[in-house]
Amino acid sequence: MRAVLQRVTHARCTVEGQVTGETGPGYLILLGVAPADTSDTARTLAAKIARLRVFSDEQGKMNRSIQDIGGGVLSVSQFTLHADTSRGNRPSFIRAAPPAQAETLYHEFNAALRAQGLPVAEGVFGAHMSLDLCNDGPVTILLDTETA
Repeated sequence: MRAVLQRVTHARCTVEGQVTGETGPGYLILLGVAPADTSDTARTLAAKIARLRVFSDEQGKMNRSIQDIGGGVLSVSQFTLHADTSRGNRPSFIRAAPPAQAETLYHEFNAALRAQGLPVAEGVFGAHMSLDLCNDGPVTILLDTETA
């Protein structure tokens, strides 16, 4: 799994003019699922994200987790995180999981975040989504379970 984690002051997902999910301070997570990913991968990544210390403490150091600050998550599935651009100019997406597997693991990942005590809003799997966010910092972190 690959996750692009952005620390945000707020984030919102809209599909066809309707807000499908939003959060205040916390994370916007773009999640890409690979064919080798499993339920264990989803739970492990969710636990890592819940404990990751990228929020400022009283001294201004990144020393607090999203759990510590009571933040929320907007989670959006994004197969394009597994794009292969090594040949030609048109990306290949064969490194992304098939849609049925990806959707199942996306929902399992979100459930695992909720099990960590985090409020999770979601995008709409497979839909054309518009995302509005304010990246706080900016802080953007790439997490990849294949290299972690």
